[in-house]
Amino acid sequence: MGMNVSASAGNTLSNEPNVVPMIDILLVLLIIFMLVIPLSRKAIDLQLPDPNPPPSSGPPPAQIVLEVLPNGVFQVNKQPVAKAALHAELKKIYDPRPDKIIFVKGHPTVKYSDVIWAMDVSRGAGVKVIGVTPKDAAPAGT
Repeated sequence: MGMNVSASAGNTLSNEPNVVPMIDILLVLLIIFMLVIPLSRKAIDLQLPDPNPPPSSGPPPAQIVLEVLPNGVFQVNKQPVAKAALHAELKKIYDPRPDKIIFVKGHPTVKYSDVIWAMDVSRGAGVKVIGVTPKDAAPAGT
């Protein structure tokens, strides 16, 4: 252990460190950490979207998109509609439908007041409005 008694040197004590208890403590701590680390990991289940989604050819038929284009032009699912007939067209589309949601998409160069007018007309026809702008849209002046 830590004491060396030899006959030739007499009854002298040697001053050598006893490393066996330190190695025991180190091994116990190593085993504890080896057991605790895997138990402390928490797994999270993820559902990531497909990195290569199939190409879409526009909105699904259940969705209605009202586009506000420059020069007072309105389109409902790519079909042109006159400004005066917009309310009647929306009523005709949404009266038989149970879900009354419309997406309003404003062109980047259209005034904000024109988009708000289209949203108000849509609300007047009894439709819940969701506003959408293109990704590359710059803020338009009022």
